[in-house]
Amino acid sequence: MTAFDADTLVPQDTVVSDPALVDKPYRARSWRHFENAEKRALAGIWAAEPHLERCDCNYDELCHILEGRVRLTDADGTARVFGPGDSFVVAAGFKGTWENLTPVRKVFFILS
Repeated sequence: MTAFDADTLVPQDTVVSDPALVDKPYRARSWRHFENAEKRALAGIWAAEPHLERCDCNYDELCHILEGRVRLTDADGTARVFGPGDSFVVAAGFKGTWENLTPVRKVFFILS
């Protein structure tokens, strides 16, 4: 069993600043509660500031929004907004944008 107790982990802080990927640099923090290299699985909690990021996903990710609002827009221009309590999957092959409309915290599970 793996509990998502942030008190027991040191968070990983990152700054994403590549202008080919983001509209402006942003800071993110993640707590990796579960990793299985053999199965290429990773799960935890991620938090980040408002930003827009261009995506070309090569992995599947289950997301559950804890705080804030995000808007995903696919390459065809179809957009969807998710907020606290919403769960969704971003499937490998997704091309479009991920936009944190507010500061966001989410639970994630990634299979790559």
